[in-house]
Amino acid sequence: MPTIPSRDLGLDGAGFLPGPSHAAPVDCCSSADPSQVLREVFGYGAFRGPQQEIVAHVVAGGSALVLMPTGGGKSLCYQIPALCRPGLAVVVSPLIALMQDQVEGLRQAGVRAAALNSSLEAAEAGAIWGALERQELDLLYVSPERLLSPGFLDRLAALPLALFAIDEAHCVSQWGHDFRPEYLQLAVLAERFATIPRLALTATADPRTREEIRERLKLQQGRVFLASFDRPNIRYLLRDKDEPRRQLLAFLADHRGEAGIVYARSRSRVDRFAAELRAAGFDAVAYHAGLDAAERSSALNRFRRECGVVVVATIAFGMGIDKPDVRFVVHLDLPKSLEAYYQETGRAGRDGLPAEAWMVHGAGDVPQLRRFIEDSEASEAQKRIEHGKLDALINFTETGGCRRQVLLHHFGETLAEACGNCDLCLEPERAVDVTEAARKALSAAFRTGQRFGAAHLVDVLLGGDTAKIRELGHGSLSVYGIGKELDRGQWRSLFRQLVAGGYLLNDPEARGGLSFGSQQLVKPLLRGEARLALRLPPPAQQRRRGAPGLPGGSASRAAIEAEAPVDGVLLQSLKEWRRQQAREQGVPPYVVFHDRTLLEMAACRPADLAALAEVGGVGQAKLERYGAAVLALLASASTP
Repeated sequence: MPTIPSRDLGLDGAGFLPGPSHAAPVDCCSSADPSQVLREVFGYGAFRGPQQEIVAHVVAGGSALVLMPTGGGKSLCYQIPALCRPGLAVVVSPLIALMQDQVEGLRQAGVRAAALNSSLEAAEAGAIWGALERQELDLLYVSPERLLSPGFLDRLAALPLALFAIDEAHCVSQWGHDFRPEYLQLAVLAERFATIPRLALTATADPRTREEIRERLKLQQGRVFLASFDRPNIRYLLRDKDEPRRQLLAFLADHRGEAGIVYARSRSRVDRFAAELRAAGFDAVAYHAGLDAAERSSALNRFRRECGVVVVATIAFGMGIDKPDVRFVVHLDLPKSLEAYYQETGRAGRDGLPAEAWMVHGAGDVPQLRRFIEDSEASEAQKRIEHGKLDALINFTETGGCRRQVLLHHFGETLAEACGNCDLCLEPERAVDVTEAARKALSAAFRTGQRFGAAHLVDVLLGGDTAKIRELGHGSLSVYGIGKELDRGQWRSLFRQLVAGGYLLNDPEARGGLSFGSQQLVKPLLRGEARLALRLPPPAQQRRRGAPGLPGGSASRAAIEAEAPVDGVLLQSLKEWRRQQAREQGVPPYVVFHDRTLLEMAACRPADLAALAEVGGVGQAKLERYGAAVLALLASASTP
């Protein structure tokens, strides 16, 4: 395997021309020890979880399906075998941003990597092909569309190949939340390159999706490696939707200067909330499909390359983003499924440091999502799948127990004990007897004909004076005004929990109208033969004041500081030095060093190169490139 400096390829960190020179690439070969590559190239002293077993399996020529949570180190499962096996590793990736992040990070570590995608000029693509033909690259990132373009596989077949890695493999599954038809054609790799190891990787797949991935990609004979889906560093916090703008600003008050993602359902909501955050002093940008390509590119690049940027986005943003220091992910509306929620919240805390997944949800979210499903052009079978996924999400939002246990159970994993790091664990409010209120709610649904949604039923119970109530004559019903013991937010929560518990059904055909559910549940409750206890949110006045003792945005920051107590001034000096390095090279700061690496440097204060090499994330190439500068900075900070 020839070894030449990256600059001789004329490529920058993402496979573009021209670019800054990088450290000389590592010289690995088929006899390289994976543990040695892990230490010397990537700067880590030990594998995590099933990584070592996966790497050994692929280095030996085996194929596999790998399920590992975001931030769990999936990329090392193919990057290390790529450096230990002879030939080129081809990585199929769905997004240009993901390719850029991966390639920039690899080239910082001295690995010969490039990407071929639609953003390249012909001369740039030609230069990469020239490097490939001279066998001067170890990893090549391509989109599925480029891989399957005419003649591409023929050119690859003329090269010595180490392996194929298919990232975001859940995109192949029609049961999954992010189905992409072009992924179905990747089965051709098994037919065309039968002797080359193939690795499919994803962070999000329930048992049914896993089986479809194996079938679609012809991996039935490959091993399945299943790591825990748990992300214990993420705190899950859900709130009843009251005043989203006020709630969002209150949550973000302790997150100023931190990078985060705020998801909203529509483009108009994205634009509005981005503007409101900017008005409140946050460095916020909008991202959605309605913006032109230049605006989207600018927003993405600012998020990747700058610190403390908050992106307000639709679900069009985020998949494959490698940014490790996202400290929070916010949902202002319900996502479309529990898989989507797990994938989107998983973009927080990829560095393993504490992060928060915060969501507000309300009664109006579910009918709208039901309408989206029913109004789609999907087949009836696919609509049933989508309704089932939405039901699983509702169960998660309305559970009375540990949210992490519900989330992991959905992916076929059991968490024996409550996590202690979600709102229901951290706020152990006792369930209250809501039998009489539930009977009133059921009666309101029955008296109004079992065809109205929760919003109208709450208006009736509270004695509202709306045009609909006047038009329909519902002010004369026996249930009108009988529910003033609860406020609007509490009634909405109760209705959602009655739906989640099967007492009421949310009928998509009736545009969200609520009708009676299981008679085995409804009849005993209405007859007074059964009692019901549920958790209700505090009264509106208490919610607006902010309930004392509820964990807020400061939780993640306090936990980070407790994990690695360091000199704050020194840490900021290291971050400023990193920012300058990144700016000079035109790369995101985190590809120079992760926050966790800077924290360890500031805590341990290594005094020589040997000690610095023991810091996690400092491989040989980075030690040679940055070691002297880092040691000088640390020494100057230690001088009185």
